[in-house]
Amino acid sequence: MRSISEKDTNVLLELIEVETYYGRAQALKGISLRVDRGEIVAVLGANGAGKSTALLTISGILRPRRGKILYEAKPIHREKPRAIVKLGIAQCPEGRALFPDMTVRDNLTLGAFLRRDRDGIAEDLERVQQHFPKLLERSRQSAGSLSGGEQQMLAIARSLMSRPRLLLLDEPSLGLSPILVEEMFTIIRDINREGTSVLLVEQNVGAALEAAHRGYVLETGRIVFSGTQQELINSDLVRKAYLGG
Repeated sequence: MRSISEKDTNVLLELIEVETYYGRAQALKGISLRVDRGEIVAVLGANGAGKSTALLTISGILRPRRGKILYEAKPIHREKPRAIVKLGIAQCPEGRALFPDMTVRDNLTLGAFLRRDRDGIAEDLERVQQHFPKLLERSRQSAGSLSGGEQQMLAIARSLMSRPRLLLLDEPSLGLSPILVEEMFTIIRDINREGTSVLLVEQNVGAALEAAHRGYVLETGRIVFSGTQQELINSDLVRKAYLGG
């Protein structure tokens, strides 16, 4: 068993009793979760459960009204999004949010807008294009001319250009064919094996559980279950509500 100090050192991100509102409507109702270094952690739940709100709160786009968010044991819940990116957290948003009239390469380069290390940026361009070879083939095309699957690949690749230690993925399989979903999650596992921790919001529960080390189930702004990959797969709640079992 790990000591407390060892456990603390291993925790990359921690949310403690976080409450987030849209005006008077409360979206997150005191959620607590963590991502350890080297993990893929899934957040599961139906539409409206608060999954995307959790990611937006971590990335600083939304401010929690109560609770704390710690990254490498330091509070970040009052930081601006730009500062959070500089700390090593990148979000790939639902809907991709690409610049459709710009080329694939220019979209990728924008992912490194806070960096000044030209050699490192060139290395990362090569690395992400190895993960996503179709982007290399289409580097001079406009992002808007890509297929849905290619646009999703570009959105993830752009997020990686900031060289994050923690990648927040919001519905990466949305709208993709089963073959592309399998390809996407293979890439996510490869990214994780290279050292990037991943917090994954995903409605495709089967694919998410196959990739994740641990996970949380979110319902109407509250975490109702958490556990390891196998505990989630064996859970009656998860099987009945999300796996059709």
